Amino acid sequence: MSKSTDTNRNSSELTLVLGGSGKTGRRIIQRLESRGTPVRAGSRSGSPAFDWARPEDWDAVLDGVRSVYISYAPDLAVPGATESIQRFVDKAVASGVKRLVLLSGRGEAEAQACERIVQASGIEWTIVRSSWFMQNFSEGEFLQMVLDGTIALPAANVAEPFIDVNDIADVAVAALTEAGHASEIYEVTGPRLLTFSELAEEISEAASHGVQFVRIPSEAFAEGVAEAGVTEDVAWLLNYLFDTVLDGRNAYIGDGVERALGREAADFTTFARRIAARGVWEPGTTEAVA
Repeated sequence: MSKSTDTNRNSSELTLVLGGSGKTGRRIIQRLESRGTPVRAGSRSGSPAFDWARPEDWDAVLDGVRSVYISYAPDLAVPGATESIQRFVDKAVASGVKRLVLLSGRGEAEAQACERIVQASGIEWTIVRSSWFMQNFSEGEFLQMVLDGTIALPAANVAEPFIDVNDIADVAVAALTEAGHASEIYEVTGPRLLTFSELAEEISEAASHGVQFVRIPSEAFAEGVAEAGVTEDVAWLLNYLFDTVLDGRNAYIGDGVERALGREAADFTTFARRIAARGVWEPGTTEAVA
């Protein structure tokens, strides 16, 4: 638990960041703390602890909170997410929360259903509707594939405007702390469309070793995920994303970063060079920062 969280737990300006140890959450917490904003990390390891499966503990987590960043793991598309979001929003409003910022996904009917719950809350809200994270290839899900030199996924030859998670964090912090972002849906993407083959080429150019993309059948991917011991909900999500969301429906660029921050979103080339310079893609590395 951070010093600012511990010291300011009853502050009327306290911000709760759900998914505080995740890709977006930990970056948001870092930015809020650097501003001197009182912040509470919402995670199972936090104090008080937050767990989506334990709504009976949410009152303690929401005590004294004014603003909330909502990131649902593993994704708003998974079965049961809508019910959990509704339950949490109801609790948040009842506890006196004044502002909600929801991380959402593009082209997911379930995610849009969760957006409507937040929009109907009766308090200030902002939706951050995101494309695929660039950081999926530098930390987390697909880093090992990059280190092995082969990104083997059931993705079609469809382009995606991958976004730097740091841009998401900047947009979320602005929405949590500044005026002028209420009732906005920010569709945040990178500035350029890339297929997975083009993404692999970009990584190869930046890294010290070649990386290729190989399209594999959905069945083979599902079997590999199961053999890797991935949890059932994450396995379901990965198959859902490749079978449903990456069908071309999201092959366009959003202007959310520019509208929220007044600047362009980071390009994948810039991201790849930064990650390569830090040694994250060196075979044998254990570092995963972005």
